[in-house]
Amino acid sequence: MQAGFVFSKFAGRLANLVELSPDDLDLLAKLPSSIDRYGHRHHILRRGGTSTHCHLLLQGYLCWLDLDSRDDKIVSIHVPGDVPDLFTIHEARLDYNLVSVGPVVIASVPHDVLRDLCGLSSSLAHALLLLILGDAAGSRNWIVNLSSRDALQRVAHLLCEIFVRLRAVGLARDFRIPSPFTQSDLGAACSLSALHVDRTIQELRRSNLLQWRSRIITITDWNGLVRLARFNPAYLRLPAHVTVEPTETTKMH
Repeated sequence: MQAGFVFSKFAGRLANLVELSPDDLDLLAKLPSSIDRYGHRHHILRRGGTSTHCHLLLQGYLCWLDLDSRDDKIVSIHVPGDVPDLFTIHEARLDYNLVSVGPVVIASVPHDVLRDLCGLSSSLAHALLLLILGDAAGSRNWIVNLSSRDALQRVAHLLCEIFVRLRAVGLARDFRIPSPFTQSDLGAACSLSALHVDRTIQELRRSNLLQWRSRIITITDWNGLVRLARFNPAYLRLPAHVTVEPTETTKMH
């Protein structure tokens, strides 16, 4: 892989799904794109519009936002290496708003380029399909999180998921999650009020499961957080070495 390869996290994400050849990596390295930087709460895409490009997240977080719901509900969160609007290569119409959470860096790749990529490599075509299916699985789990878990479990489960997904692309080392999220953001993602989220975070702290200082969330007892959340990462379709952490490093004192 080329030094400084701009799509390295994306390639790593795909390599977690299928085996990529040197030719596949070369195709990814040569993808034409435009790279843009946006600040917090910038609307990348808007509901009702159509898209001609897919947006690969290089740095930061993106979310799909339902502006018609009370408190602007977040319906999914995306991390570096994700292409949250990959489905638009098949259906360009947008049902929600794609919005930045904190500052982000995004590479925009034309739909036609991605379609051509699928024609050039069956492995890459398969990987992109699995990404879309993975997003669908994540959406189903999101519904379960909101409908069958209490407040502590909802927040704990969301943090477990974000950590594992970041770890899969080489981020979130030492159980530290960079967090531009406000308590209102977590509330919007977990269908809780900001006050309820504050009480929930305090309870997680008192239980010695995490620390939240400035813009860093540190998971201090990974096993304990997983047990509380009843977190099973199988729906993320990631290799076992990404989703399971050695026991001796899962609790900090």
